[in-house]
Amino acid sequence: MNKMLLLALGLLPAFATLAQANDRYRERPPVIVSPDLMAPWVMQLGGNNVRPVVYPARPAKPQGLLQSRSRSDAHVRRSNVHQASVRPNKVVRSQIEPQFLPQTVAFETKHAPGTIVIDTNNRFLYLVSGNGQARRYGVGVGKPGFEWAGTHRITRKAEWPRWTPPKEMVAREAAKGHVLPASMEGGPANPLGARAMYLGSTLYRIHGTNAPWTIGSAVSSGCIRMRNEDVVDLYERVKVGTKVIVM
Repeated sequence: MNKMLLLALGLLPAFATLAQANDRYRERPPVIVSPDLMAPWVMQLGGNNVRPVVYPARPAKPQGLLQSRSRSDAHVRRSNVHQASVRPNKVVRSQIEPQFLPQTVAFETKHAPGTIVIDTNNRFLYLVSGNGQARRYGVGVGKPGFEWAGTHRITRKAEWPRWTPPKEMVAREAAKGHVLPASMEGGPANPLGARAMYLGSTLYRIHGTNAPWTIGSAVSSGCIRMRNEDVVDLYERVKVGTKVIVM
């Protein structure tokens, strides 16, 4: 009897350790996925039910993970998938700010109705409608070193334009280790987006984009970029010969 009691007492620590281990792994830790990771391996993490979660843009949190009490978070908890930003302490933008959505605003100007005025500092394009008003769109503009200003006219319009990167751009990207295509057919993946309006004899254009989250930022090589739905709207409202003022 004493031997059996001693044996039982000796096995207690082992059972306790096993119980703690089982308790520790009763709930599996969440899978951390970035919203831009859509490669097939993501699907292998948990089958077809695993999907990256994209949140609306909001101020960055100290730990680089987005926190929310919205229904999206409830969905995240249910599916056991959490979002992680690509870079620490930086939020991945998935939506543009509301002020960059198309709207009619007060706009006093001496320019005739139909004129396009682009305020690069504030990232707005105005299509003057007269009567002290204009239709305003959010735009992306030239990054530092690629800013410019001037007055031109739209000399050509194109739907789903082909993209041929200029030699200067090809050389710049090659220096960074990036290889650009010599040319790219129009389509959803094309950086020029759904429409393009060419300005004078320059290489600059007002065009769509395959990266709508960049609207409101200074990221281009000098072109004025718009959301595809916005550039289509503008395209239908203007014609070849329209005056464009870039400030």
